[in-house]
Amino acid sequence: MRLSSAAAALLAPAVIGALGLGSVPAQADTSATAARTAVRAAWIKTCYDEKREESWPCGTWRLLLRDGRQVAVPAAAARGVDGKGRRTRQPATFAISADGRVLAYERARDHRLVVQRADGGPATELPASARPRGVGSDELALTLSPSGHRVLIDYTDDPERLRTKIITVATGGITTLPAVYSTQGFSADGDQVLATRTMSDNTTAMYALRPGGGLLKRTPPTIVVNGGTYALDAGGTTVGFFTASQDKPPRARTYDLASGELSAGADLPLPADVAPYLARWSGGRLTTTITTDDRSGATVVRVLTVDPANGAAEQADKYTINSGYHAYVLAGE
Repeated sequence: MRLSSAAAALLAPAVIGALGLGSVPAQADTSATAARTAVRAAWIKTCYDEKREESWPCGTWRLLLRDGRQVAVPAAAARGVDGKGRRTRQPATFAISADGRVLAYERARDHRLVVQRADGGPATELPASARPRGVGSDELALTLSPSGHRVLIDYTDDPERLRTKIITVATGGITTLPAVYSTQGFSADGDQVLATRTMSDNTTAMYALRPGGGLLKRTPPTIVVNGGTYALDAGGTTVGFFTASQDKPPRARTYDLASGELSAGADLPLPADVAPYLARWSGGRLTTTITTDDRSGATVVRVLTVDPANGAAEQADKYTINSGYHAYVLAGE
């Protein structure tokens, strides 16, 4: 989630399930239609208290769709709560699957964590234990699998007390990860989780973990550990990552958890000071997101597909989140 303190008015949205999205007949739900109605991002506007010189999220979360429309999500809480249930001036938790078709958020009326299709329909409640008693919104981090069938919940509290959970939405089944792991996100098929662990010799090990049991472990070179933006393929063996520096363009590389092979990689056709923000595998290529802010306070988002073997990049999408947002969340974040 990205935050901003700028204040301005944006376009009035439609309401999820009421205009357009919820009324698409089943026979019209082709892949082309689904692509047009996929969610790019969600944002919430900012309000400002001049006396207190403080801003806070207000209004409703709004979805930016691939077809250019904006859709409100009034069922989602705008402002979070602290561990005692009192409203704060921080945004509530919100997440979007990488394919843009599933949302996860805090329900407005009770701050229960729920998952809902972006095209409307009933929300699915996650188990009550997904949000332990005393956990505030700012202590929750939600990540949906690329298709939204699983949810990863990290807690910023003491990891020995609150361990990361992986929840299968359809069944409510929960897998709890040992506290020693730091999760980095789902694999491309959502069936594994990439994680790191700091070892006693100060090296960092990397793991592909299966919620049902089983793992693949390797201690990668420092350049992989320092990559920061990772993507695990559907096979659970290849990690795509990007390196960045102030004087060189970002570079796409791959690391094989099974063999330990590190690719030479290739530079991306981007300026040296631009760092990829998100990464995931799709169709054998890496997809990454680049964000830049302009002078007006708006954020320009570009989605690129990258061949890590030669650095060839194509722009898959480009859109703008207008100034006036308090926070925004990108699909796959």
